[in-house]
Amino acid sequence: MNRDVAEGKWKQFKGQIKEKWADLTDDDLDQAEGSSDRFVGILQERYGLAKDEAQKQFEELKKKIS
Repeated sequence: MNRDVAEGKWKQFKGQIKEKWADLTDDDLDQAEGSSDRFVGILQERYGLAKDEAQKQFEELKKKIS
């Protein structure tokens, strides 16, 4: 998806994200607004992950949902 996570799927995706990463707030998810790059940056910040690891975890979840 070029808009990374299509807007229609973003709401569904947000629920899955909150299950996997419970420390993320609604504000964090609103900041990401469906953008993979922004979301990965937030994951890095909240969980102290390296960029590659945050990207890997995000992609794994994306595959699971798709």
